[in-house]
Parts: sequence; structure tokens; C-alpha cells
Amino acid sequence: MDAEMVESAPSAQQRSATAGGTAQVDGAALDAQAPPEPEQLALAAEFPEADGAAWLALVDQVVRRAGRIPEDAEPGAGFEKLTWRTLDGIPVRPLYTADDGPAPETAGVPGAAPYVRGGRANGPAPGGWDVRQRHAEPDANAASDAVRADLRNGARSIWLAVGAGGTAVADMAAVLEAVDLDVVPVVLDASADAADTELAAAHALLALATERNVPPSDALGTLGLDPVGRRARTGAGPDPDVVVPLVRRVAAEFPWVRAVVVDAVPVHGAGASDAQELGFSLAAGVAYLRALTGAGLDMATAAGLLEFRYAATAEQFPTIAKLRAARLLWSRVTEACGRALPQFQHAVGSPVMLTRRDVHGNLLRGTVAGLAAGVGGADAVTVAPFDAAIGGSEPFSRRIARNTQSLLVQEAHLARVVDPAGGSWFVESLTRELAAAAWAFFQEIEAAGGVLAALDTGLVAERVAAVRERREEAAARRTAPIVGVSEFADLAEPVPGRRPGQAPPGGGLPLFRPAEPYEAFRDRSDALLAETGARPRAFLATLGPLAAYTARAGFARNLLQAGGIETPEAGSTETAEDVVEAFRKAGAPVAVLCSTDALYAERASDTAAALRAAGARQVLLAGKADVPGVDGNLAAGCDAPAVIGSVYRALEVQE
Repeated sequence: MDAEMVESAPSAQQRSATAGGTAQVDGAALDAQAPPEPEQLALAAEFPEADGAAWLALVDQVVRRAGRIPEDAEPGAGFEKLTWRTLDGIPVRPLYTADDGPAPETAGVPGAAPYVRGGRANGPAPGGWDVRQRHAEPDANAASDAVRADLRNGARSIWLAVGAGGTAVADMAAVLEAVDLDVVPVVLDASADAADTELAAAHALLALATERNVPPSDALGTLGLDPVGRRARTGAGPDPDVVVPLVRRVAAEFPWVRAVVVDAVPVHGAGASDAQELGFSLAAGVAYLRALTGAGLDMATAAGLLEFRYAATAEQFPTIAKLRAARLLWSRVTEACGRALPQFQHAVGSPVMLTRRDVHGNLLRGTVAGLAAGVGGADAVTVAPFDAAIGGSEPFSRRIARNTQSLLVQEAHLARVVDPAGGSWFVESLTRELAAAAWAFFQEIEAAGGVLAALDTGLVAERVAAVRERREEAAARRTAPIVGVSEFADLAEPVPGRRPGQAPPGGGLPLFRPAEPYEAFRDRSDALLAETGARPRAFLATLGPLAAYTARAGFARNLLQAGGIETPEAGSTETAEDVVEAFRKAGAPVAVLCSTDALYAERASDTAAALRAAGARQVLLAGKADVPGVDGNLAAGCDAPAVIGSVYRALEVQE
């Protein structure tokens, strides 16, 4: 260092003061140098001071004008009308205030109990969270190439599927040839194969580290042992005690290796609510703590051997709150065991949200899920490739998934702020209420005898099924729309060809994707097109001018095309004869009347009768009007798959 640099370098006293140290500084001198206080700005001085009651009155006024509450409604009824509830019964209000934020004594800081704001003091800063890429490729050479490509281009750890549909245990060394096991964590997943394969893969990874002369004190990774998750997926499997011998070896020899995964994704994948997913993970984590501490490990060591896996969805704020609530809950559990501890989290893109149709929409879903996982404080994040629901992913889709996270970290700078959602009144409130709901489900599982008993007796399946039915109804009635599937379907869009993916083991909790009923109809439509050269068709019997019918014709077209049904229309018409003439040209045995209620009153009944006489097997009506001679209605909130199914039956297409 040259003399000029030495002379200009800050003194030790200055460095200490800058870093928040205790060096003494002349307070009078600082006061003399301080700029004068700015004058108070009073931009709102001319306006009356607002209060909550006045705001609520204005809300009531607006909602009343919209016809959503009666004139004599109680004060605050408008606010309640705008409040909706999650699947866990948590109210989501239109406005949050400082009263909904965390109390100063419970807010916490990153890296300290209750760990709501993160398990580490500096969070993922500055380099970002662990970008973890999943590989389920049975061909060893292809898997090895894919692993190399990921590690060269932004991935920081490898999530390797082993056994059925993935890498054979005997091929693990070849697939991981380019992986430095003391630099890159390898996370094993043998959940699709037998329990013996899971243990064999874990032993093989540790043996591979020894063969490569990696000191046990430097080896990284997660062995993926999860008998509880296996019981959830398959309905059978060993008790947690089966992992104890290997876990004790890991605890004694491999300080940076996690042995057990507490995987809540099987419950999420069956349609569970966020609170059910969290409550199940707590119960599973406690089951592992009992097994490991019962085998002689202290609680802190046992907890440090666990890695928790949660689903990240396209619902941004619930995902953020779920990850924060998970840390809060686990801190409470471990505190009750003697010492509050953080939770290592792996957030993965939800398999429930993915679609087989309009697969590029999954790019957007994955981006939001990745953002929510990062903001929520996950330690490792996996964004699913956009074609994951079709089968084995291609290099391009894996690259996009990987680069999605790189963009979030390096361009959007999400990792530069620790817990960026912290302090948000809405997020803080949702975190607390979600934690309370999850704790209640955890207590219910514990009261039933623990997580294995709750799985074996069907308690978990029963509770999750009740939520899944509500999800199914929301998808069917399109109150939870799926863009590109239940809404705005593109009939000409082909399904990309992919090799078969890793098949789920089955036998346990079911797999749920709300897009499946619509995709099944689309598959039938494609099969009919391939067989006959034409798709099923439903004729839009439009009444009156364009301005009269366009809204309901658009609604009917959107709904029917979600089932793979083409929708030719009559165009502007003045008489029933005009409609019938266009109907005959269209060659579709199903007709849907589309117009305004006023024109329905004038022409719908006669037009329906004329269409029947012209050979229509089924006549439907867009809207809720009750018209004689009509077989059913297409309206907001109707059961779309049921309507589509009735059209297929009328078209004599086998369901």
C-alpha cells in the first residue's frame, strides 16, 4: 500500500464509529456540523383529519351504490362485504393498519428467535439463496450432462431423483462425476422407489465422498431420508426409527450433511390448505425429533439434521406468509423442547399449479412462486421447469427455470434485503393467523396419536379431502381461474412432446391438479380431430346485433373452448329463421343462445323451438334467464366441466 493511500485511509477510531463500535466521538463537534432541522411540511393541513369510522362510512357508501349491501345495512357492512376468507378460514381484509403489524416485543430480528424474519442474521445476502435444480433422468450420461450444464450456469445444488424414473444407485458416481461434494450440496430423493433404495442411495452418497477423499467435516448434502413422507405418498412404509442408525453416523461424522427431509409437499399435492401443510410438517418434524432424541441425540443436534420442504405457489402473499409462519412454528416447537432453533427450508414449485395445456403459462406461475419463496426467506429454492407436468424436462425448460432464479437474484436484487416483506401489516397479520391455524391442525394430529397414526387412520386424508373438494369446486366454477386452461384456451396449441416423466408411487394421498378435468376434455377433442378431421362443435345462436350478443357469446365461447369445443356463431340476426339458416350451415348439433335478457324475452323461446325443429339435440342459454325449451344455462359460477360434459354427451362423444 503506498504512502498516499495510507495517509487517506480512515483511522481505527473512524472505522469503529462507522461500524457501530464504541469509540468516543466529540458530541459537541458533531452537533456543530449537523444541518438544521427542516421545517415541518404540512401537505394535508387544509384537509380534515381522517379517522377509521369516516373511512368505513365511505366504503359502505361505495359498496351500497354497487348494490352489494342493502340501504339499511349496519355500519361497516361494506368492509365486511369486501373481506374474503382463505381455505383455512383466515379473513383477508381490504385494508390493514398499524394495529395489524407485529408488536415491538415479538417482531424479532433476522437470525434470532422466533426466526420469523429468517434463520440467518444476514439472510441470503449478498449472493442470494441456494438455486437448487431437480434432475429425474434415468439415462446416466444425459443426467451427467444436465448436472454439468446446471452447475456451469447458476445452479448451486443438485436435487437428484434416485431409483424408479431417476438415476440408478449404481449410476450415482457417474452422474455426479463433475460434482465437488465439498462444494456443491447433493440432495437425494428416492421417494418414488422402495424404502431400501432410499437407504442404499444415502449410503452410496457418503461412500462416494469417502472414495473421493472428501473429509467428512467438509462434505455437503442432504440424504433425503423421509419415512413419514413415504407413508403419506404410498400408504405404507417403515417407522421413523428405521433411519436412526444412519442418522447417528451422520451426526457423528458429517457435520454439514442433513440426513432427514420433512417433506410437506405430498400433503400440499393432495390439495391441502396452507395451514394443513404447515401442521403436517410440524407433526412430522416432531416425530423425527422423538425418534432421534430417543436414540441418544441431543435436541439441537437432531433438529440440525432436518431439512423442511414446502410448496411455493403462484399465490404470492400466502406463500411468503407460509414460509415465515413455518419458521415461527418450528421455533415454538423447539423452544418447548428446550431451545428455540431455526428451520432450514427448501421451497419447491407447486406441482398443483402446473398445467399440461398452454404450458408456457407455467413460466409465469414459476416466476411468481420463485419470487415468493425468495421473499419468504427460503434457504433453497427449486423452480419447476414449465413442462414438468408433461413429462421429462428438456434442456431449454431447465435453463429457463434456472435463469428465472438468476434474474430474481441478480437483476431484481431480491436477496439484497433480508425479509423484505417484514413489517407489511398484511403479511405480518397473515403470518400470525396462518401460524395459529396450522398450530390447531398440528394439535389435532398429535391428539390422534402423532403423524403416523393420523395417516394410518385416515385423519389427514379426510381433512385434506374436505379442502380438496372446495378447490375442485372453485376450479369447476372458475372462481379460481386457470389461464390458458379454464380461461382463454387456445384450441390450436399443441402439447409439446416429452419423454415420460417420473411416475408417482401411488397408494397414499391422491395427487391433485385443478387443470386435469379441462385437460381431459381437450385430450378428447384432439383425439376426435385426429380420428374424424374435425373437433366437436357447439353453435352460438346469437340474437340481435353485435352489441347485444357479444358479451355473452364471448363468455360461452371461453367456457366451451376450455373443453376443446369449437364455437361457430350466427353473427347478427333479426329472426329465428336467420339463426336456423346459420345453424344448418355450421353442422353442430348443439346450440347456445346468446344475447341480452330483453331479446331473450322477445325471441329466445321461439328460436329454441326452431332450432329443435332444425335438428338441435341440445339447446343451452348464456345467462341466467329461465326460458322454456332450453336444456340448461351457461352463467358465471356454473359448473363448467359439467356443462362441457353435457355437450359431449349430446355430440355422442364418449366421456
